[in-house]
Amino acid sequence: MSDGTLRLKHPSGFFAAGNEMRDAMVLLSDGGFKVFVYVCLHADRRTAQLRFRMAELAKAVGHSTRSLTTYLDELNRTGVGAVYRASNQHELGRIEIRDRFWPYQKESGDSTVDPEQAQYVARVRDWFLEQACVASTFAAADEKLAADWYRAGISIDLVGRAFLLGCARKYVALFNHQGGSPVTSLHYFAGILEETAAMELNLNYWRYLAARVKKMDAQWRAQANFARAAAAKTAETK
Repeated sequence: MSDGTLRLKHPSGFFAAGNEMRDAMVLLSDGGFKVFVYVCLHADRRTAQLRFRMAELAKAVGHSTRSLTTYLDELNRTGVGAVYRASNQHELGRIEIRDRFWPYQKESGDSTVDPEQAQYVARVRDWFLEQACVASTFAAADEKLAADWYRAGISIDLVGRAFLLGCARKYVALFNHQGGSPVTSLHYFAGILEETAAMELNLNYWRYLAARVKKMDAQWRAQANFARAAAAKTAETK
């Protein structure tokens, strides 16, 4: 006999939808509310923030990028969220749900953190997560390592070059050894960073490598999409 206790079917994916969501529903249009719900379900519970690319987010919520732009402006205008657009198509934007509409207690953060350090770490995180050869979140250990680089005076340009070199090598390894392991930690780039610092290469080389990595990234994504589609088709025929 039931004791009347309600149990969640999937407690690991639970999101607390209470008065905050009700208030947002009143303020937002149907499309804007749909975007809000998607962000809530996928944002970091500790910070209420979601990193995004316009095209990927538009596809996820079933809207055109033009419509998504309207709904993101609506989040800003109503005060439901703060939207920080990426400066170009290669970087990630950020959406943060405002306190009034977020049911969880946000991390207060460390008020003593240098804002330049925070910007540096955010840049490293964006570079780390945007590559298809990376299969990881930006964990606390990764954030600490990035902060250590900042305090050690390692320039962000040098970090960027280490990312290019490390990603180029990883893509080559993945293409040559199908089923190889992707990058799972920022520490993968630590040794490469030291190696890059000792290199004396002109700017043209790094421009070439950036173009090469971009091409390999697109190729790896296309290959992965093809593999997923083939697997789905095989599953349907069984």
